Amino acid sequence: MSVNVRIAPSPTGLLHIGNIRAALFNYLFARRMGGTFMLRLDDTDATRSTQEFADAIKRDLGWLGLNWDKFGRQSDRLARYAEVLEQLKLSGRAYPCFETQAELDLKRKTQLGRGLPPVYDRAALKLSEADIAALAAQGRKPHWRFKLDHTEVAWDDMVQGHKSFAASSLSDPVLVREDGVPLYTFCSVVDDVDDSTTHVIRGEDHVTNTVVQIQIWQAITSTPAPVFAHFPLIVSSSGIEMSKRLGTLSIASMRDEMEIEPMAINALLAKLGTSDAIAPRLTLDELAQEFDIGKISHATPKFDLDELKSLNAKILHITPFEAVRERLAALGLSSIDEKFWNFARANITKLSDIRQWWQVAQGPVTPIVTDAAFLSEAAASLPPTPWNDNSWGAWTDALKAKTGRKGKELFMPLRLALTTYDHGPEMKYLLPLIGEKRARDLLAGRAA
Repeated sequence: MSVNVRIAPSPTGLLHIGNIRAALFNYLFARRMGGTFMLRLDDTDATRSTQEFADAIKRDLGWLGLNWDKFGRQSDRLARYAEVLEQLKLSGRAYPCFETQAELDLKRKTQLGRGLPPVYDRAALKLSEADIAALAAQGRKPHWRFKLDHTEVAWDDMVQGHKSFAASSLSDPVLVREDGVPLYTFCSVVDDVDDSTTHVIRGEDHVTNTVVQIQIWQAITSTPAPVFAHFPLIVSSSGIEMSKRLGTLSIASMRDEMEIEPMAINALLAKLGTSDAIAPRLTLDELAQEFDIGKISHATPKFDLDELKSLNAKILHITPFEAVRERLAALGLSSIDEKFWNFARANITKLSDIRQWWQVAQGPVTPIVTDAAFLSEAAASLPPTPWNDNSWGAWTDALKAKTGRKGKELFMPLRLALTTYDHGPEMKYLLPLIGEKRARDLLAGRAA
């Protein structure tokens, strides 16, 4: 069987970590199974959907490398939804309802007040043709509901195992609003039927939707419904549910403000909530080969931004120069070569951090002088030029023999004077780049 999966975000906000986890799971499953990954925009609500957010969704997915094989938008398929609605009307599975939102709200409050579940009472099914004609004559427009069969709906979930729900415990879902706008529950099924969707991989907040959508699917077509997989939703480290309105956790803010690498996000989300250890990965192909829905735990996973930043650093530490050459040039650092990148990358947490070490190598910096007398003696003992990777060792060995200093007492005053930092890349690589003239100025306490 050819595998076809999809994601269907609404272009009503920016993608956040929770959205991307669903997209990533679908993408990795498709790649692992040699299948097709589709991006489908759920944009039938014209009052909330914008082209700006649609473009942002495409940009974020593309930046992460989650490239889709097929693309569609529900706003292009309104005629198809109307066609299927007519099919359901003729089969008696779609029926008109004329209650206003205020009337429905009052019904729900009354039911809750009586300790009953707020399930639609199907009052509209009691309307005669004459009643419907009279309401229409008053200018009332109906919304259309799907008549559920009050049976048990069951499926074998790839994450949660066997699931079974009584459809009688649910309200008949609204398919189309009174203003003619078809809703997600309906459109999604029609699209999945037409797109030959084989697997629906999504968050566990859609479990109830699945009960309804299986029945809608069976009312539309005789082909088998997709295989479902409902994974636990991630929460923040403080236990708060993720939301597209949490702008600080949007993919755009992670890319543009926090400078997180795309593969850091992918590598974390691919393993978060699974039995696999979270580890740095450089390609989506690696993650796809390792992906297994069966490893997804039933426990609620927590997303920790600090863990993401730590993983980001680890990924940069193993990223080859060719992968960042153009990005360094865009930062105005085209002079950085492969050798410098390879020895400095272990000291950065985001790409732009490399600038501080290039500043150390090229200047100017203002030295930190902690022991002027020792630095003066160090300047007098500088090794002969030209300097290479062995010069630092020869210099410090001579100073050790001359002064009796060793360890931190020997190295720290030199590092602070030459770099202004108490940590950083190995000095044996930095010293030749600093050069003799700058080294003498810095050791003398002069900015260089």
